Parts: sequence; structure tokens; C-alpha cells
Amino acid sequence: EVYFKNLSKQKQKEVMEKNGNNHKLRVCVATCNRADYSKLAPIMFGIKAEPQFFELDVVVLGSHLIDDYGNTYRMIEQDDFDIHTRLHTIVRGEDEAAMVESVGLALVKLPDVLNRLKPDIMIVHGDRFDALALATSAALMNIRILHIEGGEVSGTIDDSIRHAITKLAHYHVCCTRSAEQHLIAMCEDHDRILLAGCPSYDKLLSAKNKDYMSIIRMWLGEDVKTRDYIVALQHPVTTDIKHSIKMFELTLDALISFNKRTLVLFPNVDAGNKEMVRVMRKKGIEHHPNFRAVKHVPFDQFIQLVAHAGCMIGNSSCGVREVGAFGTPVINLGTRQTGRETGENVLHVRDADTQDKILHALQLQFGKQYPCSKIYGDGNAVPRILKFLKSINLKEPLQKKFCFPPVKDNISQDIDHILETQSALAVDLGGTNLRVAIVSMKGEIVKKYTQLNPKTYEDRLELILKMCVEAASEAVNVNCRILGVGISTGGRVNPREGIVLHSTKLIQEWSSVDLRTPISDALHLPVWVDNDGNCAALAERKFGHGKGVENFVTLITGTGIGGGIVHQHELIHGSSFCAAELGHIVVSLDGPECLCGSQGCIEAYASGIALQREAKKLHDEDLLLVEGMSVKKEEVVSAAHLIQAAKLGNTKADSILRTAGTALGLGVVNILHTMNPSLVILSGVLASHYVNTVKDVINQQALSSVKTVDVVVSNLADPALLGAASLVLDYTTRRIY
Repeated sequence: EVYFKNLSKQKQKEVMEKNGNNHKLRVCVATCNRADYSKLAPIMFGIKAEPQFFELDVVVLGSHLIDDYGNTYRMIEQDDFDIHTRLHTIVRGEDEAAMVESVGLALVKLPDVLNRLKPDIMIVHGDRFDALALATSAALMNIRILHIEGGEVSGTIDDSIRHAITKLAHYHVCCTRSAEQHLIAMCEDHDRILLAGCPSYDKLLSAKNKDYMSIIRMWLGEDVKTRDYIVALQHPVTTDIKHSIKMFELTLDALISFNKRTLVLFPNVDAGNKEMVRVMRKKGIEHHPNFRAVKHVPFDQFIQLVAHAGCMIGNSSCGVREVGAFGTPVINLGTRQTGRETGENVLHVRDADTQDKILHALQLQFGKQYPCSKIYGDGNAVPRILKFLKSINLKEPLQKKFCFPPVKDNISQDIDHILETQSALAVDLGGTNLRVAIVSMKGEIVKKYTQLNPKTYEDRLELILKMCVEAASEAVNVNCRILGVGISTGGRVNPREGIVLHSTKLIQEWSSVDLRTPISDALHLPVWVDNDGNCAALAERKFGHGKGVENFVTLITGTGIGGGIVHQHELIHGSSFCAAELGHIVVSLDGPECLCGSQGCIEAYASGIALQREAKKLHDEDLLLVEGMSVKKEEVVSAAHLIQAAKLGNTKADSILRTAGTALGLGVVNILHTMNPSLVILSGVLASHYVNTVKDVINQQALSSVKTVDVVVSNLADPALLGAASLVLDYTTRRIY
């Protein structure tokens, strides 16, 4: 009071006039429970002491007005504050639904009160569900909000509510430097943040020297000495009610075993309250000679009780905040205050599965005396807050502004440019090479990287990640926005999970491999994986001959033979992801052995490996080379040599190619009779050598009803990479894959 009387009134008046506050600032303080009143009361006293600057309206709601919680509105009256409005907003039930209904009831009742009061500013404290209703109502009714204790971190749903109120509030009073930094990180305007300290500390730091023995005796009995009793205050944890009740049971068991006089306060109104009270009564706490169970203790007296206690135990914020001012030992139980800044007087018991852990904590802490902590305040919060209130310029726009960190300007302004730069990272895992490319929405390969495919799983995955990271970095430089990663690989793939189930023999150590998770974790992008044949079909559907075609089949002719089937515009995977293994259609019962272990597969006749095998046989018999051909001594004979020999008139080589083309054609006939597509697309390096033979076989062997099918050679330069890109581009832009 002496401080407020000695303020320079004329100077404050000049500040208010400068800020456009020619009239008294009408301040509404709304208090919901005994805890928030202990923080708001010092501010209310300060406002009341300066009637020349402020008009104070007090609104009382929440558990203040409930008998089970001590009818704590009476202490507001005893402090000589006129209560303008009492709002009964608590829906009984003490469960999650009751909390939601209580918020709803407050939202229904508050607009009428605020319309009548028309405050310039409303002061809201903390993180309770009642406070969320207050802040929501004021914000929607264009009333400025001053939020007390924003930016702090704790456990349970309170964190979310506190931060939600922060985003609604126009001005912030925080208690610690960390809280201030959190508010700035949440994009709040630094000019509207006041680091004042906790208002309750203004009272705490001057309270300890008062007469306290009479208060201790009144609440705990005549025979109790200082530092020889415990104060217990534990609330339900709304995000894990069952666990918090179990911990409360263990706490009471430990306190009974510890055998010290204990003052137990009833829990707050949160969901789980009923169950905790039931536990107290089940254990006979209200009638136990060592316990005093009470609904409410006035804050002035509560300060004296915790200041001279041997220990405080529970999960109340009071334990980790206010009690530190006295150096009283505290045992903080569970997760309700996780993240709070604490002094060295606090011992945390995060998860107690037996009473022994809590009992051991009591034995460690009881009776100790720690240095006083001033983390949350220095006793001068209220003068700072009043000065801050007077500085508020009511002429400033009501709409709050957020101070977002600077971001790079987006150079893509028009829709055409955005579509051009939407891109995918495409990965092609071949038997020989590993390739990564940046592919645009239009199918342009903007940048491509190629490396030899390593032989081991670890080396291969490491190289994939390295190449993808390099490509993603380069995408920024070429103005491409990467939407995701698509991977084309040989073998049987589960595209739903992004797992290679079984690989071909061409790619070693590549079975039961989860590709999606490590790549997605490393790049923070969605990842799609599919078989290379399916990817080729997707490439045709998006960029090639299959665009707009309802039913078509793609056959890849390369090192092996693969393919993909599109039916009614959708890719067919099959019940065990084995559909479209077209290379393993059997066309002869006694044909050459295939890598799959069977005989007479298309792949055993028409793949690059099969042609290489036949070329080597001819070369070994000196029947391969013709005039105009040569093979160096160290050169490996390949399918390319066989094709060259056939072109130069080698009849045996030509016969082998025709046999291979015939086998492929018979496979296509089987596909026509099974799927009846309107289009067959031959893709890969051997496609142009087979297309005419395939057409001849269809004319000779197919039913007349399917002979009209179109058979074409793909015009796509790189179907594997384009197909991998299609996995991403189709899904992220059209949701059809």
C-alpha cells in the first residue's frame, strides 16, 4: 500500500493521455478457482488502490461457487472486493464430458455479462478449461485480453489450453525468462510481452515472518511442531486418469506408512476428482488420526503451512512454483508438471509403480531445508503489471499481429509456373545401376544421377539415401518443389507398406526390405515403392501411349521380362502383389530353364540374359561372328552381339531372335485371352526387335475377337524413372493411385 500511495500520479496520468486512455481503464478480472485467485488477488489489490486510473469489475465462476470445493468466493468477499457477477458454470460429473459441458455452459453465460460490463480489457490467468471459455468469449466479442502466466510448459491438457489462450490474448505477462522466449517462439509480439514475475510472489516473499504457529495448530493440531508435518495436494491428470488415481493410492499408502501428521487438500474439479475422493474415503483418510483432510485453506494461511512444513507432496503447480520461495522440500509426483522450471528443492517421482518409491522419496526429502528460490518472481510483479496496463494504447487496432520468422519468398506466383515446378524424386533400382532423378509434372527429367548398384543391403541403402539427399538439395537450385519419392525396383513389392517382399536374383540381399521408413525419415517426404513392371505401366498411363486408355498392358523387355496391367484405369497388384509377373508366363513345357526355377517361361527365351546365353553358345561354337563383326578378347559377349549378327545376315542369330519374339508373342496371346486389353505396349531395349514378330504371332494364334488389339513400342526414353515419378505425381495431385 505504501508503494502504491507513493507513485507519481501525475506522471502516470500523462502516460495514459499519451496512449489515448483519457478515461479510466475498465478492467474485468475473472477468477475461476482458489488457485488462480492467489495469482490474481495481488493484481486486483493494485488496481483497486489506483481508482484514478482503473475501474475494477470482478466476475466469479467455476469451482469458487461449489460447496464441495469450499465456496471459495467467500475469501474474495473477505478481501473486500465487490463481486459484479457470479456465474454457475460447472457441470457436475467430474469426468471429461463434464469439463467440456462446463466450457460450453460458460460460453453460453459469459456474452451477456461482457455485454453489460463492456470492459476495455479482461485479465485471464493460466491454463484451466474455465479460462479457455473466458478467453474465447472475450476474443470473439472484441475485448482485449491480458493473459497471466503464458509461455510456461507443464504436463497434461493444461499445456494445450495455455497455448490456445496465448494465441487468443493480445497482451502477455510471463513469470520467467524461458516463458518469455517460448512466447516469442510462438510468434507473439515482443512489445506486448511483459516479464514481470509471478504476482503471488509479491505476497509470498513478505509472508514468512508473520505469526504462523497459531495457523499450524488450527489446521493440524496443538501438538504439531514446525518442519514435522506434510502438506499433500494431488490433482487428477486428465490425459491419464486411471494412472493418476493409481498413483494417488500409492501416495496415500506411503504417507500412512511414513506416519507423520499430514494435511491433505481435496483435489480440484478436473475429470477424475470423484475417483480420487473415493480413494481417500476408502482408505479412511478423513478419520485417520495422522491426517487432516480439508476442502480449502485460505491462501494467506496456506502460505504459512507450506513455508514451515517438513515436506510438500503431490502434483500441484504450487509445489514447483510458490513453495520454492521458502526452500521447503517438495516431492513432485507424475507428469502433471513435466516441463516446469523448478528449484533444487524439488525431487521428481515421474512414475511410481509401488509405494516404496514414494516412501523412499519421503525419507530423502522430509525435514530438509533448501535455499530459497526466486525463479518465478522477485516480489515486484504487481507494480510492473500496473505500469504495463497503463501503457496499453486503446487506439491501436484490436486485431493482433503475429511476428512470424522471415521465410524465403516464393518465386512461383502463377498457377502454370507452380504446376511446372511440382516434381518428384524418382529412384530406379536395376540389376546393374542405381539411378535417381528429379522429374517434373510434365515428365521432364530435370536432373539425373547414376551409380553402380552396390552388392550389399547396407551399402545400397546408404547410397540411395546419399543420392536422394543430393538430388533434393539440387531441386531447390533448379526451382523444383519435391512432392515425394517414388521407387521402382525388381521383385515382388507390397506397395501399401513400401516393402520389397522378394527380389529377383539380379539384385542381391533385397528381400523383406522396408524402403519407405528409412527414406521417409531421412528426407521427411512421403515415399511410394512398386515393382518396375508396374512402374512402367504407370509411366505409360501418365506420359505415354496409355494416357486416357482404360485397359492396357505394358511388357518390359530388358535384362529380364516384366510388365504391368492397367484395368479400368487402375493398376492391378493382385491378392499377394504378384499380378503382372508376365515374364513367367510359361509358353513351353520343355523349354530352357528360367531364373525363377521353372522351365519354358517367356523370360527364359526373350530376356537379355536369355539372348546373352544363346549368343555365348554360338560364340563358343564359332557361329556368332560374321563379316563386319569382331569381339575383343576381354569383351563379354552380350545380347547386343546377337542382334548385330542377325542384322548382318547370321541366320542362326536371326532364328534365335525369332524364337524369342515368338515366345513373347505367345505370352501376349495368353494375356489377350485373359485380360482382353485394347492396347499392348512393348517397352525396353529389345522392344523394337520383337514388335513385328509379336504382331505376326497374334495374327496366327489369337482369337479373332482380340486380333484388333494395338501393339506399339513405347516412346518413353526412361519408363522406369518416369513410372517411379508417376507413383508420386498421380497420388499427390489427383489421389487416383
